[in-house]
Formats: sequence, structure tokens, C-alpha cells
Amino acid sequence: MKLDHQPASVTSATEKIEPLRPAGRWRALVILVTASFMAMTPWFSASAVLPQLRAAWGVSAAAGAWLTISVQLGFVAGAVISAALNLADILAPRRLMLFGGVIAAAVNLALLWSHGLASAIPLRFATGAALALVYPPGLKAMATWFRAERGTALGIMVGGLTLGSATPHLLNGIGGVHWTNVIVATSILTLAGGLLAEYGGHDGPFPFPKAIFDPRQSVRAFSNRGVRLAMLGYFGHMWELYAMWTWCAAFFIDALRARGSPDAIRLGAFAAFATIGIGALGCSIGGIAGDHIGRTRTAIVSLLVSGACSLVIGLAAQQSFALAMGIAIIWGFSAVADSAQFSAMVTETSDQSYVGTALTLQLALGFTLTVATIWLVPVLRQSRGWTIAFASLAPGPAFGIWAMFKLLRSPDAAKLAHGRG
Repeated sequence: MKLDHQPASVTSATEKIEPLRPAGRWRALVILVTASFMAMTPWFSASAVLPQLRAAWGVSAAAGAWLTISVQLGFVAGAVISAALNLADILAPRRLMLFGGVIAAAVNLALLWSHGLASAIPLRFATGAALALVYPPGLKAMATWFRAERGTALGIMVGGLTLGSATPHLLNGIGGVHWTNVIVATSILTLAGGLLAEYGGHDGPFPFPKAIFDPRQSVRAFSNRGVRLAMLGYFGHMWELYAMWTWCAAFFIDALRARGSPDAIRLGAFAAFATIGIGALGCSIGGIAGDHIGRTRTAIVSLLVSGACSLVIGLAAQQSFALAMGIAIIWGFSAVADSAQFSAMVTETSDQSYVGTALTLQLALGFTLTVATIWLVPVLRQSRGWTIAFASLAPGPAFGIWAMFKLLRSPDAAKLAHGRG
């Protein structure tokens, strides 16, 4: 009798474990990562060709920064509206990705008919607002396929978004590519990404509970201690990330020109692509680490390394471009390696009926912070130099580390990464 019961027990355990890893989840991952990669390419399409646009339109570096700042503000506006209306929880996430991709492609392409900042900035704002319908729903759609290994999956997906953000720099670095071609290419990719998201697959077997419209959910999400600490850590991360992504090309160009390089713009674009693009690998490895050693510990290590890089890279550039490039690769890897972990924390600690709203709120507030540092870095660069400009980003990671230690020591840590914190 004992032997008869043992197989049933094993089968029962297997039945409990296997559904956590449904068939087709890796195919779904590939589709969503590819769709997100393509859909997010317009984010930096204008900032990647900023030197060309400045020459064509006759604008300063500080004024040109608004081409990126306006995208951030547009994303915030789109995310706030989406969160207030609970769009990411009421509507199918893949359908939202399609809508966002179509709109972003159209307004990004309209930049071809712009002749200055007065018309370009509203278009960039609209691009950011449209992309708010791509990023949060994409994260939610991915989570429907992964309960186990969710950090890894989200890490790979954010890696796709990172690579998408880096791609315009690669296109700009290829000799002879005019800025209009970069805009056209990124618009086509965005439209294709939205179509792939909607028609290339379906949601997974772990759907979140259905939600009804409730505008109070945005406030309730932040009142949840676990969600709040995850968001605070994310805010510290965002204080640093997008300012580094936005201005690393200009930093490399200045460093190369200081050494008399005749091809500083093109080489600077390739260096920026490498710095941002390496973050795709960082996201993937960070996701694996988050699932195995804990999300908060992974975030703490990433924040510590990236904050240190921000403090020393300016000094390194004064000594050797090769040294600065090496630090930049480490910085690019670590600065985004923790990004998906903050999203995973929110999916694990928030009200499961309103995960999309909580994710959207997190992104809206985080991207609001990026406006300050994207504006601040060129101001400090002009008055104090690159060392001080990039060092001003270090307080963000320091604040994020504090928030992660608080979360690790709280009861909510038991909800993260199947109890790993």
C-alpha cells in the first residue's frame, strides 16, 4: 500500500510544479521581446541624430535636450492618463501595444516635415505618450506567461527595450546615414512591433484577475508598503539611467574631439550604442540573478556598481579614452541590470487585479524624475565639466540602495522571487 501511494504523491507534486512552466512560454518571450525592441526604437530616434538636427536647425545643445525631455514628459502624460483610466487592466495588453505602436510610428514619421524645435517638440511629446501604451502592457503580457522565472523573463524583455533604445545610435553611426533615414527606419520598426505584439501570439495561462474602472487604484497602489519601496528603488534607478543614456554620445564625442579625432561624431555614436546596448545583456543576467539570489540583493549590487561608475567616468576620460570606454561598458551593463527587477517586485506585491495600473504608475513617476537629470547634465557639463555632470547622478543609486535595504528587511520581502527577497 505504501508503494501504491508513492507514485500518486510524486505525480501530485509534479502537477503542481509543471504548470508554473507552461509549454510555449519561451516562444511567447521571443515574440514579446522582439515586438518591444522594435516598438521602442523611436524613443531616442531624435536624440541619436541630435548633432545633425542641431546643425540643420541651428539650435544649442541645451535647447536640443528638449527633443528627449519632451519624449519623457509625453510618456509621463500618457502613463498618468493610462493609470487613471486603468487602461492596462481593462483592455487587452497586446491590443494596447498595437495602438501605441501605430500612433508612435505616425508621429515619429511626422518629424520629417518639421523644420525646428517649435514643431518637433510636440511631435516628440506625442511619441512618448504613445509609447506609454507599449511598455507597461508589454510587461504585463509577459507576466501572464511566467510565474517561475518571472525576473528572468522580464529582464530579457527590458533588455529588448534597451537594445531598441540603443539602435538609433547604431544607425546614426553607420557612415552616410542621414537623420531622415533614421526616423523612417525607426517608424517602420515601431509599426512592425505593434503588429507583431497583437498578431504574433496570445496571452499566457496566468492571467491577472479582471479589473473594473476604479480611479482610486493609483493612490492605493502607492499606499502599499511593498509597492512603495519597490517604486522608491526604481526612482533612484531612473534618476541616473536616462540622463546617462541621453548624454553618453555627447560625452564620447567631446572626449574624442579632445584627442583630435577627425571622426568624433560617428565613433561617438558607435560608443553610445555599445554603452547602451550592453545593457541588454545586463538586464538578462540581472533577471537570472534576481530569480536565484533575490530581487532586492540584485538591485543593491547593480545600483552600487552603476553609482560608482557615474562618480569616476569623467575623471577616467581625462586620462584615457580607452579607460573611459571600459568604465562606460560597466556602467551601461549595471545601470539597467536592475530595471526589470523593480517591475517584477511590483507585479508580486501589488493588488493582482490592478498590476497594470501599478506598473504604469511606477513608470509615470519614474520617468518624471528623468526630466530633471536630462536637463541638469548639460547645464553642469557646460559650467563644471563632465566629471561633475555625471557625478550628479550618483545620489539616485544611493537612494535606491536605501529603499532596497528597507524592502529586504520588511515582511513584503517574502513575496519576492518565491521568498528570496
